[in-house]
Amino acid sequence: MFDIDRWREIFQSINKNRLRSILSGFTVAFAILLFTLLFGIGNGLQNTFKEQFAGDATNSIYVGSGRTTKPYKGLQSGRQIQFKNDDYEFLKEKFSNEIQFISPRVDISANVVFNNKQDNYTIRGVYPGYDVLESASIFEGRFLNYLDVKNKLKVAVIGNMVEKDLFRGLSAYGKEINIGGFIYKVVGVFTDPGGDSDERFIYTPYTTMQQIYGANDNIGNFGMTYNPDLSIDAAIVFGNKMKRALQKRHDVSPEDQRAIRINNNAEGNRQVSMMMFGLNILIIIIGFGTLIAGIVGISNIMVYVVKERTKELGIRKALGASPASIIALIMLESVLITAISGYLGLIAGVGILEATGSSLEKYFILNPGVSTSTVVGATITLITAGVLAGYLPAKRAAQIKPIEALRAD
Repeated sequence: MFDIDRWREIFQSINKNRLRSILSGFTVAFAILLFTLLFGIGNGLQNTFKEQFAGDATNSIYVGSGRTTKPYKGLQSGRQIQFKNDDYEFLKEKFSNEIQFISPRVDISANVVFNNKQDNYTIRGVYPGYDVLESASIFEGRFLNYLDVKNKLKVAVIGNMVEKDLFRGLSAYGKEINIGGFIYKVVGVFTDPGGDSDERFIYTPYTTMQQIYGANDNIGNFGMTYNPDLSIDAAIVFGNKMKRALQKRHDVSPEDQRAIRINNNAEGNRQVSMMMFGLNILIIIIGFGTLIAGIVGISNIMVYVVKERTKELGIRKALGASPASIIALIMLESVLITAISGYLGLIAGVGILEATGSSLEKYFILNPGVSTSTVVGATITLITAGVLAGYLPAKRAAQIKPIEALRAD
């Protein structure tokens, strides 16, 4: 394989038939180019779907309440369903195996003041650990803890945008802010992958909210994560089972879809998984179809090369060349053309994806690109393609009888 004379002969053959070499190389380069673009766009679509779920944990479920739309058990429609602390304890106990984490949620909108700066924000009363549910990251201080909830402390964890709005470059950690007429101490500042809107929330213990804003045990809704060991189908079944349990507990008709609302990320995950599976299958079919077309193209050209060099190959055999050396000669030329042109096609595809990446966001294609594993796989595919494209013509060349080759026109 490392015979310098053989490689010199291969390069001489390619140089002598430049047009044929260029055409055969273009076929493979174009196939790999399309292959790379398709996989890059597919990855971009996957990134878009991931971005849509970036604001919450992938195994999150939110339970909300509304008004009944159907009469049930002698009760009129139009009743407002109000969750209580008892519902929180009920869910924790009844679904302890399915629920990984659960937090009550009490939301109000309030004016927040620091020195001469003020603005209106959503104040959200939650349980410690809710930051994981929202995929929030604390970069100053801490999140809420159990003692904050137990002692109903007036502490707050504010979003990064709240800090920028009110503190104008100063650190909010340890400072006091006025929320709706009550003084809270800032114990932490967080960022959220959901973006600026999710960073304009202020978190405080839900028990503090219940005591200050109503002196009751009302809960607006629940946020939770289901057990990650559950499959997507099992998580959907769990969500439906929980909804029926709450409907029964609050005397809501099983057919009423508005009184108890479940927003289960498992359903979105299943839809996304199905879409991405179908998209990947389509990309693989089209990509490999294009690649096969390239292999067939270069194989046909190699068949022509063998026919063109019939007399030459016959002379080689007459002079003692072995069938193995002839097969190696033809196959190495095929592999060389395939590898070089395929690599150029791969580089061109990656370059196009990088150059057009930002402009594709309006088509819901975010950061298109190919992974290292894809590049390695494409390289292996190139070598395999070159072997496949050159083997049959090479085998045919090795079977040429010297006397027949010398008689060929």
